[in-house]
Amino acid sequence: MTQADRTDRSTAGPWGEESAPAPAGRPGGFLGLRHWGRDGRGATTWRRGLVLAVLAALTAASMAFHAEVPNSVGNLGSLLETFLPWLGLAVPVLLVPALLRRSVTALIALLLPVAVWLNLFGGLLTDKSGGSGDWTVVSHNVAAANTDVPGTVRGLVASGAQIVALQELAGKPLRGYESGLAEAYPYHAVEGTVGLWSKYPIGGVSPVDLKMGWTRAFRAEVTTPQGPVAVYVAHLPSVRLKAEGGFTVDQRDVSAQALGDAIQAEQLKKVLLLGDLNGTMNDRSLAPVTSQMRSAQGAAGDGFGFSWPSSFPMARIDQIMSKGGLKPVDSRTLPRDGSDHLAVAATYRYSS
Repeated sequence: MTQADRTDRSTAGPWGEESAPAPAGRPGGFLGLRHWGRDGRGATTWRRGLVLAVLAALTAASMAFHAEVPNSVGNLGSLLETFLPWLGLAVPVLLVPALLRRSVTALIALLLPVAVWLNLFGGLLTDKSGGSGDWTVVSHNVAAANTDVPGTVRGLVASGAQIVALQELAGKPLRGYESGLAEAYPYHAVEGTVGLWSKYPIGGVSPVDLKMGWTRAFRAEVTTPQGPVAVYVAHLPSVRLKAEGGFTVDQRDVSAQALGDAIQAEQLKKVLLLGDLNGTMNDRSLAPVTSQMRSAQGAAGDGFGFSWPSSFPMARIDQIMSKGGLKPVDSRTLPRDGSDHLAVAATYRYSS
């Protein structure tokens, strides 16, 4: 009597020997790409990962409509805008579970924050520098607690800049900068805790009232070989992130308005602003300044040019900006020194 064929004959080896049957339900290929159909509960690849898709959409919306996030509660809008580029990290964070869940819906939704991020910041990823300039400027918050003033001085001189603006100057360190920079920069002016050193003559120095009660900004006229330039050196008030008060920026915002008013009233056509503004170009609260000036990093930099904190830069709060026929042709950060900020540098072409 002939024995009926066994239903598991497909498990026989090529020479007829029996082999163990393949485990049921194990996904095949990379991350189970051959099993992107229904899961054990019957959900299709389009139904899985809906929460991930919603999170991706919220990330895209936060970047695209960051200006709509109110500042009325803890200044959340300014806080978001300070670290706005970092929202892009949500994409790889969400991508991993989207792949593990084998969710086409989540993967498609992740294209939204990618597109918005590239629209906002994609232009910063390319090197926009080009051509030669007439002179270079440097701005540096040297930090009152700088642990290496001589090293900072050497870095500033080595930058080759013709104009150098410093913030957080006081006491013995100030004397160190004055003596250390004297040979390379024969002209200098200090008002309060900010100063300007130059290879070119400096005149017309006058404090700018930031509504703080002491001087942290001034205006000077630098006579370059190509013509006069109004140079503003400023250090806006610090911001704080507090559990009970959120992102405290009120005094910074008042000072930003005062600085913007002073720059708007400037009589010279060519204007430079060098300083620690304690805010990024995306921060709406700096609009009184940023709306009328051009960022050197945005126009001629390579990358984001993050300057703070120097140990792991996360935001560019140190700015070099201009208006009126000053074309930036290069922008960069300088190597780390004893400060908690990186110095920022830009090269300009003076055009008539």
